[in-house]
Amino acid sequence: MGYKIPVEQGVGVYVEDIGPRDGKPILFIHGWPLSHECFEYQYNQLPKAGYRCIGLDLRGFGQSDRPWYGYTYNQLADDIRVVIDSLNINDVTLAGHSMGGAIAIRYMARHSGHRIARLALLAAAAPSFTKGPDYPYGMTKEDVNELIQQTYTDRPALLDRFADLFFEKPISMPFKQWFITIGLDAAGYSTAYTAVSLRDEKLWDDLSSIHVPTGIFHGEKDKICPIEFGEILHQLIYGSHFFRYEDSGHGLFYCDQQRFNYDLSQFIETT
Repeated sequence: MGYKIPVEQGVGVYVEDIGPRDGKPILFIHGWPLSHECFEYQYNQLPKAGYRCIGLDLRGFGQSDRPWYGYTYNQLADDIRVVIDSLNINDVTLAGHSMGGAIAIRYMARHSGHRIARLALLAAAAPSFTKGPDYPYGMTKEDVNELIQQTYTDRPALLDRFADLFFEKPISMPFKQWFITIGLDAAGYSTAYTAVSLRDEKLWDDLSSIHVPTGIFHGEKDKICPIEFGEILHQLIYGSHFFRYEDSGHGLFYCDQQRFNYDLSQFIETT
């Protein structure tokens, strides 16, 4: 079942709510530049095990409204708070992939982990997506500027190249086209403005606000958010659990879907 939830006047975000209403809720937050649809292969299986899977389209993406403004991590985290309160869900597993992982971390800090029982960071774009002093990992700001410029000039070509980086294991051409279509469902300006947030926002100071069990799920062959991101998060988030996927890249929840689904459910049941 899908519906929109108003998060401010004139802006609604789309939510897909799948599985038993009395099941343990997992709130999935997608990464750049996708939508809740990227978690299809979790929605297919996890509800069978009794989980309530809630997929959120961030503002500007998928079937959510597309305002001209509001693409900072703070605003996107605030939208998540409204969704959680509107659904009146508790004991939530907040599962964020890539940029969605960064936004989930900001939510934990900005909203004191409101109603969150555990945090799952899937190839999270954190603590920083871009390189900096004493942080030689990720893209340079110039690299991200090129992505932003291509968003404004040839977004289909950008998404085609991004798909090649996203999956370490071979995918079919129809699957690649499906993946590109998900990205094209976003507004171009939303894609660009969230890339600015990826480029500029840092999460070092947010990590100390995480006081729930945290699972860090990361592929060793990730070409977008290198494995070092996950290793650093594991070091800095007290008591976190590290799930390393030796043969996966950024799209670990697809390329290692059976193992990932099992690991996520085991993490939920044992923490």
